[in-house]
Amino acid sequence: MAERPFKIAVSDERIAILKQKLALAVFPDELEGAGWDYGVPLGDLQRLVARWKEGYDWRKYEARLNDELPQFTRDVEIEGFGTLNIHYVHKKSQIIDAIPLLFVHGWPGSFYEVKKILPLLVESSPNHPSFHVIAFSLPGYGFSEAPKKPGFAIKQYAEIGNKLMLALGYDEYVTQGGDWGYAITREIAEIYGHKHSKAWHTNVQMAAPPHPIHRPLLFLSHLFTGYTPAEKAGLERTRWFSENGRGYFMEQSTQPQTLGYSLADSPSGLLAWIYEKLVTWTDSYPWDDDEVLTWISIYWFSRAGPTASLRIYYEVFKGSTNPFTSTAPTTIPMGYSYFPKELFVLPRRWLKAPNLVFESEHERGGHFAAHEQPKELVDDLRKMFGKGGPAFGVVPDLYLGMQIVAIVISGFSEATGAMLHKHPAARVI
Repeated sequence: MAERPFKIAVSDERIAILKQKLALAVFPDELEGAGWDYGVPLGDLQRLVARWKEGYDWRKYEARLNDELPQFTRDVEIEGFGTLNIHYVHKKSQIIDAIPLLFVHGWPGSFYEVKKILPLLVESSPNHPSFHVIAFSLPGYGFSEAPKKPGFAIKQYAEIGNKLMLALGYDEYVTQGGDWGYAITREIAEIYGHKHSKAWHTNVQMAAPPHPIHRPLLFLSHLFTGYTPAEKAGLERTRWFSENGRGYFMEQSTQPQTLGYSLADSPSGLLAWIYEKLVTWTDSYPWDDDEVLTWISIYWFSRAGPTASLRIYYEVFKGSTNPFTSTAPTTIPMGYSYFPKELFVLPRRWLKAPNLVFESEHERGGHFAAHEQPKELVDDLRKMFGKGGPAFGVVPDLYLGMQIVAIVISGFSEATGAMLHKHPAARVI
């Protein structure tokens, strides 16, 4: 499992092929006044394709990613699936005893989502904790190798995350994730909690709804206690996504290969498929065209191609349990950050749990919290894990422990030296 430094270096040939495909793009017609009602507006896609073809400079952003994100690869063996070469970002704080934090992205995200929060998390200050940050590309995403056999599901992604942290020398750590990162870090908490994973924080909240048998007290509360305006707005957002935003989910969880042919062959099709989510899943985030194109280019230039990123939906939802509706409790400290334009925005009383030690509500923000609201997300992590926070000290001060051991050894050595000086005959022992 030797670590190798990694730099993104897309070949000139792949860039040339992309531009050729963009030049041959064929666009559909559009109904008058359709706006976003039917999906991505034609004008938006034509503008982005034109920019991607002429004007957008991948080399410029490739260089920025390489300069700003310390990247590596490492072989990780997964039980029953052989060895996969995993790409990850790893940046240490200058504070020796900083908290190791594993950041896990989802779809349609990537390691790119850690870019804004990375400098904030590793920042040194007497006023807040600092973190050693690891963000790995899920297998089949970014520059990680993709699984080659069916059945690679949440347990395997969690295994990779934990093994990567241990290989990097972080025997104890905390996690943060959204989207699939929520499901994966939850699984890490369930399997590796207490021994390795000491606490987990997420910007996605899932819970079973009120039910007369399965959640009777919550059901009574639902019937006889009203909801606040904010909770009603959250339930409306949840209803909107359930009724109007989940078409992608049905396709990716049932026939990902069929969809994959289009995404692997058509950059404009891939752009439309993901750009729709970037707009509708965020809270009026002011996307810059080059920002969008960098996000999409990571998928287009990914090691395994964009189709590989879809299969997690099939593998997970063809399995025996749904990690997003699981009622199995985690027992390590848990923290929630609430953003109003997340995809599922549930009333707080639905989410209560004995190990929920931290909650923070924000006025703005959507599904991609690390990208949309980086300062707010990092501030929440600092409050949760900082002095006076509910999860302060969950990862022991390793540096302090090393100092104590050194003092003990030093004291033992001094005592032994004094004994030998006083009793020379003891030296022959």
